[in-house]
Amino acid sequence: MGAPVRSRTVAFVVAAMTACTITSAAPATADRTGGASGASWQSLVDAPDAYPNTAVEWDVPITLSDGTMLRANVFRPAHADGTPIDEPTPVVLGLTPYTKLLSTLASVAMEDPQFAPLVDELGSVLNFGAPFDGITELAAPASQLGRAFGLDRDLVQNGYTQVIVDVRGTGFSHGQWDVLGPREQQDTVEVIDWAAKQPWSNGRVGTTGVSYSAINQIQAAGLRPEALDAVFAVEPGNDLLRDIVGTGGAVGVGFMPAWLGLVNGLKWVPDMEALLQGRFDAQWLRDRLADPATKIPELFEVLTAPSIDGVSPDALAVAQDGPFYQERQARLESIEVPTFVFGNWHDIFANSEPDIYNRIPVEPGRKQLVMGDGYHAILGTGFGTPGHPPNITALQHAWFDRWLKDIDNGIDEYGPVTLLQQGGGWVTTDEFPRSPVDHEKLFLSAAPSGTAGHALHDGTLATSAPETAQRLTVAPGLRGFCSREAAQGTAGIAVLLGAGCTKDARFNEAEGLTFTSGPVTEPTVLSGPVNVHLETVLDATDGFWSVSVNDVAPDGRSTVLTTGSLVSSLRAIDDSKSTFTADGDYAQAHPVLTLESRQPIVPGQPTALDISTLPTEAVLQPGHRIRVDVYAASVPRSLPLGPMLVESGLRPQHLELNPAAPSFVTLPVAS
Repeated sequence: MGAPVRSRTVAFVVAAMTACTITSAAPATADRTGGASGASWQSLVDAPDAYPNTAVEWDVPITLSDGTMLRANVFRPAHADGTPIDEPTPVVLGLTPYTKLLSTLASVAMEDPQFAPLVDELGSVLNFGAPFDGITELAAPASQLGRAFGLDRDLVQNGYTQVIVDVRGTGFSHGQWDVLGPREQQDTVEVIDWAAKQPWSNGRVGTTGVSYSAINQIQAAGLRPEALDAVFAVEPGNDLLRDIVGTGGAVGVGFMPAWLGLVNGLKWVPDMEALLQGRFDAQWLRDRLADPATKIPELFEVLTAPSIDGVSPDALAVAQDGPFYQERQARLESIEVPTFVFGNWHDIFANSEPDIYNRIPVEPGRKQLVMGDGYHAILGTGFGTPGHPPNITALQHAWFDRWLKDIDNGIDEYGPVTLLQQGGGWVTTDEFPRSPVDHEKLFLSAAPSGTAGHALHDGTLATSAPETAQRLTVAPGLRGFCSREAAQGTAGIAVLLGAGCTKDARFNEAEGLTFTSGPVTEPTVLSGPVNVHLETVLDATDGFWSVSVNDVAPDGRSTVLTTGSLVSSLRAIDDSKSTFTADGDYAQAHPVLTLESRQPIVPGQPTALDISTLPTEAVLQPGHRIRVDVYAASVPRSLPLGPMLVESGLRPQHLELNPAAPSFVTLPVAS
């Protein structure tokens, strides 16, 4: 459990010389490494395996209730001669849309005695220094991702059977891809039941996997399959529209086209062995021909249509909130099995990961949350080293030993919330966001802070509204390609541009309006989402706004902590799903994101927007400042739908700094 936090008063020294008193919190001090228990989890992974080999059954058929056949690879613990053991074992199950072939290749890379050490040391091998440090950042955690994505041979050779299944319409499975829909969710429940009843199973089943597979298993857990005993979900999402498909009402163009292209391309890879042996699967081909490019036409349509009237109903369904996304949200309040959630502050699913943990109604310990500082394809560095949490392999092994084998190993006493505090180190706490927090309001002022001469405008965060009105103008630009937002929106791939882009926002800020506080005098913890209230004016009937909240170091480096965005016409807020400060301002605004609630802008008329960022945990060290950046674009993180983009005309946009209707930021400061 986290240690009690201390409260004290610190000050933002603002350029206007007005005092801004906020509360701060000392970091929790519980052992994020797991202590002696954590060392034992890692030593168990490093120790010789209980069984020397793995036996594999390839492409085992599973016939579902509607007659569709899925294909599964079954990995069982085996003797030295390769024959599987006789004793039934617990089963660890994962369903994937990326074909079992891809996970098998990842497993080979992780387990080959010549290749595996190279993968483990990839970060050191590819450590070229700046400006190529992004290569190191991408490569260093490759082994963690590979082991979480594919076969976990450590589990299998220590008394588990692992089953990896192609979801319907992908890999070698029959049917049409349902993209996390109701039929696919039912498939997962049926596969769990099938696995529990096999002769090599002792009836106890856990689920595992990264990204899509993590979402899939969270959905299934909400349906309460009888045989499911534990979940280990790495980077799951739940509110898929707000997570990545249509964040703030704009399409995640840095991720969605490439991802849909990848899965649709992989599903056409045939079973070459069957082809060579004359066992071609004609049903597989018929199913692929019936749905050759799932959701790609709809994506292309919503990105290119000049008006809403020209968008088909199928495309409209995936472009806005409604039944399509509601059917894909897990019944989190129905989950009753132990669930481990692993995420990252800059993951594409960072919006959902803490929410999943918070809404699962099992006691802390039987649920765990770990949040690192990586991206979707970069699970974070340092795991398993002194001062860091155990690596994912050790955590997963300990989790399943506890809940599938009833081994009292202390994993249920870990955390329960383990966070990499941005600007600091790893901490543990009882909850996230922390409670209580004081929501401190700072106003956006045009007065120069003297810290951002590189920016389009250098403004100030002040404790009072500006005395005179002023309008600032910002235009869409392309510098966002070199930014942390680009790295997040591309699942981490843009880190290849180096830390000069992803860990310093100054290049991007040349196209943005910046508002910076004075330095804090003591460590100051932010915990939760940040809300930015903007008073705007457009010269068109629509526009797009993006904001970031940054930690500015004494040397001027501006590091993005969290981001948010919103299409202007989709500004309607669902108050029933939002949270508020004691003063009645939004602490976290939940946009409706439906075309029915759309409110076109009246050109020249002031329009208020509330943009909430992704939740985060960060500590401002003494001498550091908080900064809010305001942009008129966030490419390649996201791009408005075609009709909204056409209406905006990519015109410059205006931010009003008006004492009668001020723009401000609300910060969640832990006390």
